[in-house]
Amino acid sequence: MTKSLDRHRRDSGSRIASNDDTQRLIAASQRLAAEVSRKFGPETDIADRHYWLETMVNHIPDYIYAKDLEGRFLIANRATVADNGFAEMRDLIGKTDYDLHPSELVDHMAAAERQVIETGQPIFGMEERAFVGKGYERWLMTSKVPLRNKQGATIGIVGVSRDITDRKKAERLLVGQARLLELIATSTPLADFFNELILMIEAHLPGIIGSILLLSPDGKHLLTGAAPGLDEAYCAAIHGIAIGPKVGSCGTAAWRGEPVVVADILSDPLWEEYVTLIEPLGYRSCWSTPIRSYQGQVLGTFALYSHEVGVPSAEQSDLISMAAHLAGIAIERRQSEERIQFMAHHDALTGLPNRVLFDERVASALQQARVTGQWVALAFLDLDNFKLINDTLGHNAGDELLRVVAGRMLACVRKSDMIVRVGGDEFIILLNGLPPDSGIVLSRLEDIRAAIGAPLVLGGRSLQVSCSMGVVCYPDHGETATELLANADSAMYRAKEAGRNNLQVFDAEMAAKAHQKLLRHEELRDAVTREEFVLHYQPQMNLKTGRIFAAESLLRWQHPERGMISPGEFIPLAEETGLIVPIGDWVLNEACRQNKAWQDAGLPPIVVSVNVSARQFKERNWVARVAEVLEETGLEPRFLELELTESLIMQDVGTAVATMHELEALGVHLAIDDFGTGYSSLSALKSFPVRRLKIDRSFVQDIPRDADDMAITGAIISLAQKLQMQVIAEGVETQEQVDFLRASGCDDIQGYFISRPVGAAAFVALLAG
Repeated sequence: MTKSLDRHRRDSGSRIASNDDTQRLIAASQRLAAEVSRKFGPETDIADRHYWLETMVNHIPDYIYAKDLEGRFLIANRATVADNGFAEMRDLIGKTDYDLHPSELVDHMAAAERQVIETGQPIFGMEERAFVGKGYERWLMTSKVPLRNKQGATIGIVGVSRDITDRKKAERLLVGQARLLELIATSTPLADFFNELILMIEAHLPGIIGSILLLSPDGKHLLTGAAPGLDEAYCAAIHGIAIGPKVGSCGTAAWRGEPVVVADILSDPLWEEYVTLIEPLGYRSCWSTPIRSYQGQVLGTFALYSHEVGVPSAEQSDLISMAAHLAGIAIERRQSEERIQFMAHHDALTGLPNRVLFDERVASALQQARVTGQWVALAFLDLDNFKLINDTLGHNAGDELLRVVAGRMLACVRKSDMIVRVGGDEFIILLNGLPPDSGIVLSRLEDIRAAIGAPLVLGGRSLQVSCSMGVVCYPDHGETATELLANADSAMYRAKEAGRNNLQVFDAEMAAKAHQKLLRHEELRDAVTREEFVLHYQPQMNLKTGRIFAAESLLRWQHPERGMISPGEFIPLAEETGLIVPIGDWVLNEACRQNKAWQDAGLPPIVVSVNVSARQFKERNWVARVAEVLEETGLEPRFLELELTESLIMQDVGTAVATMHELEALGVHLAIDDFGTGYSSLSALKSFPVRRLKIDRSFVQDIPRDADDMAITGAIISLAQKLQMQVIAEGVETQEQVDFLRASGCDDIQGYFISRPVGAAAFVALLAG
């Protein structure tokens, strides 16, 4: 036995023997052996040596044993003897593992021992379940080497086994944590995640029962999250329980926001009101800790129940903390996903469904109506004068108004109906399952209008807000959601045209106008693609020199069937549809190109004026676009003038002035068109970097018959002179008007007195003349 163990230490290279604990035991044994050798000397009896060796082996907590070729124990240390249920080694000698344990457990180990005997090759670091459980599952790391006689023949095996249960538990815990994080990452439903988390903890702590409770949205109650091992009746009884300073372990932990450890449920005052509920179930201790968000907000509780009285061990406390942390991550992940999902389908300001969710729901509503024969009413609603409220009371007040209006509308509809915020101050109302009765539909919608119009206090002011509403009903006014919405929109614009604060139902006349508008829209889009536009030029003349020094470029649509169309017929549609941006870009490019072509032809250089729309002016890259066109056409910036309207500038004075300064830096000239018809203030006007004011034709056309127009025109001219701006009058047609303007100090004129707008070729003749 001694020689076999010595050979094992020298030759096997055993993984077990290399462990720190074993090394320390060997070192201690060597010190003890040295002490024995010193004390007794070489004459010491071999029996004494055997005694000391046996003492050393018995002090090792690992299993150390030897077996013969039939698997019978030849020798074993104290740990092996005791754990197999014997008091003395002699009781174990001669027995096999089959005599001591169920065969289904022994077969695998016996096969490994036969392999060592048959091959003569040792097996190191084999992991196997222990036959002796000690009340819980145990794992061993075993090494087995051949036992040989003096002649070198194999006569059995020597085995050494170390308990690695703690390591295996730690490995399982790491695997379990990785699995749980994977479930979080793959958006596993919370109930499934909680169950797997609790089952992992319960497998790690036999006899312990886990529970997860979630804090209700109002933060006042606990709701069952998961508790697969707890009594179902008990779980149902505590579902919805209010948190408080004496509500068991979990209710108190959620209330305090800190862990609560109850060592004895039956005697702890925190449980006194719930003892009768839990005592029949046999639970004696409960340890609960809050589940928190990343920011520290309490989301729920994680608890462990035990049938034993006591407090958690350090390991159990660590597991509770770990489980609560993972549960918090999972809850926050789910809440984030729900917030993202909500934001994708709802308006952030009012919480109402948005257009995306409406598109998903309206199709099913129409399908249901087809089956039942009921009506679906759809109303397009726009608040009247909302911009004025925003401008006077501020955007915060405007936002509050939208929230109030949303709440009032929701109070007027059923759960099956839908209020949708489209954007700005526009809403869609969808009413489902209505009887085919227009009177009922209109009555319900008028109730909504009345609710919106009720007085309210906003920004410290008492006011009322009205709305314009366009209404359609399925199936009378359309078959699809797109068609119904378009028709409701047309009816809403009819309501605005009728003076606002009213409701209009879609009819055949609106249908014809909507169809015509759609056709015109498509025609206009095709015109942009096919470049059907042309520019005419109206000359501008200096009153002192009589020389044509500039020309305003005026857009015309050369329709292939309807002929020349004036801008008054299509510009509003272009503004509404956004086509004004590509059209405006074309005008700017063509006017600059034509002016450079005239210069290259040797004509006297002039300034070309281009009107700028509000939509163009607000484009982020507008200044860069102007610079790009000048570079592409080769026109010097001083030969380009951009005409801006007062209303365009006053929409956002600060931004407008900043953009105007950028344009001025390019070297182009700026003019305010139709001056006197907008609402610019003198304080704002003095900050505008403009070269000219253009007097609107409405003030010129009745001169000299209208004294008021003469006074206003004279005042504008005087104002321009004081601000060191040039002034030009539009719509000049008679000599009397020319005489008055010259006498009043007007610099330039434009109008039929000089020429109507003409094409580029005809303008050359005017310029040459």
